Parts: sequence; structure tokens; C-alpha cells
Amino acid sequence: MSEPFTRRAALLSSLGVLLPPRAASARYLNVAIFSKHLQFLAGAELARAAADMGFDGIDITVRSGGHVEPARVAADLPQLVAVIRQHGLEVPMVTTDIVDASTPHARAVFQTLASLGIRYYRWGGFKYTNDQPLAEQMVAFQQRSSALAALNAEYKVCAMYHTHSGVDLVGAPVWDIFEILKSLDPAAVGINYDIGHATVEGGLGGWIDSFRVAQPYIRGVAVKDFLWQKKAKDYQPTWVPLGQGMVRFPAFFGLLAQSTFDGPLQLHFEYPLAGADAGKRQLTAPPTEVFSAMRRDLHQLRLYLKDSGLANAQA
Repeated sequence: MSEPFTRRAALLSSLGVLLPPRAASARYLNVAIFSKHLQFLAGAELARAAADMGFDGIDITVRSGGHVEPARVAADLPQLVAVIRQHGLEVPMVTTDIVDASTPHARAVFQTLASLGIRYYRWGGFKYTNDQPLAEQMVAFQQRSSALAALNAEYKVCAMYHTHSGVDLVGAPVWDIFEILKSLDPAAVGINYDIGHATVEGGLGGWIDSFRVAQPYIRGVAVKDFLWQKKAKDYQPTWVPLGQGMVRFPAFFGLLAQSTFDGPLQLHFEYPLAGADAGKRQLTAPPTEVFSAMRRDLHQLRLYLKDSGLANAQA
């Protein structure tokens, strides 16, 4: 048994998590940067920056105000993907503002993804209201998800519902989006599990259970870190650089290593970063400072992956 696995097993055991037998064959996860945080760059500059920082790929924003506008997806996305691939990077997924099958330009997005060999896209946006029992609302969300799954199957693409934290947000507790999707084909609709948001919602052990219940549908993983901080009269989650917050990354990646997950892994930068955190097109600091912070977080992430056996020791 390797030293990283021994440490990981000990940590998970201390959290009350029983590991199944370790898989015989290793697999390595590539890391993509969420292009929202490079919104101040475009085309070749975008690709060159991501490659120079050491990322393996780019999760492209295909949404209003993103790198590709949905109305122009057929014309603009193939060009941008070609440039990114020319720089030796992959495009494992895109992030959209698609909510359901009726979202404008959804079919054009799927058709373009299929033509480019991009299987995964991020979706979401369901919200609870106070005028109807949640169980009834979840039935309606299931029906909308079913229609989307049918459309995805037509183009052989897979939607990954992003799990945000917050009040009235479907997917915040994670178990609810699993209940909504569990009767549908996970090859057509799945979950983009955000460990940062999952820890906000279930800090001690809730994130472990939410991962376990959702695991059959987890098709993507997003990574960020946070701390609870006192602001005005109450505490609020505050995003921080990777490894400086409350997310138990060694334990999380230990669980991930024991699963069959091999989908897109995305690194997010939501803490104050000269505007890059919010997807601004103009930075308030030199780009070199932003790139330095991004390299630091990427390095930290690769250390976690190596320790969990999810990255090549030479990477």
C-alpha cells in the first residue's frame, strides 16, 4: 500500500468514512480553468495564458457575456476551440446559462458541442418558491430535466447540474438534485459537484453524505475553498485561495479516488483577484499578479491530486 493512500485512508477513517478496496489501476485527472476568470483575454491570448500557467484545458463560458455568446455558438465556438487545441489544451466542457430544453439557442449549443466532440456542459438555475410544497416543485423540476435529457440524448451530450450554495437554490443540499435526476439516464443528465459549495452547506459530514448519494450522477467536479467570516451581524462564507480555507481536500480527493469519477475537473477563483474572480474584462492589477495567484492554486490542487493518486507523480 502506497504512502499517499495510507495517509488518505487514515484521514477518512478519522471522519468515519469506510473505504472500499483500492482500485487496481490508476487514473489521472486533468485540470481545466473556468474561463470566467480569464474573461479579460480572448482567442490565442486566452489559450496561451492557460497553457503557460500549466492547465490541461479550458472550461469555456458559452453564455450571455461569456467568451461565446449563445446566439453565435455555431460560428464562434469552433474557432475558439480550434485555437485552444492548437495550444495543446483540451476543452472538456463548456459552461452555459441553459436552464431547461426551452432555453433559447439550446439546440444550437448541443449541435455545436456534438460536432466538436465536446460531451459535457454545465447547466442549472432551478429555484424553489414559497407558494408550493417542495416535493411538488421537485416533480416539476424532474419533468423539465427529463425533457432536457431527451434532447441531450439526441445529440449525445451530457448536462451537469452545478451545485451552488444558498437559500432556495435547487442542488444546494445536493440530495435534492439527485432525487430529481435519479430516474433519468446519467449519460444525459448528471451533476457538477462543487466541493466548495457542498462544504458551505454541509461542513462537518454533510458533504461526505452528499457526495456518496450523488456519486452515480457526478460527471464533473468544481474546486474552490472558503472560510466562514463575521460580516456585519452574521457569518458569511468568504472565498479564499486553495488550501487556506475549510474544505477538507485530502479527504474529498480520497473519496474521489475511490469512486469511478473520470469527468472534467475545474478550478475556480472566486476570492478577490483584481476582478478576475467576477469575470471582469478590465483588471485592477497587472495580469502577472493574477496569473501568479492562479499558478499557486493550481500547484496546490496538483499536490492534493498526487497525494490521492489522481495525478502523475511527475506532473
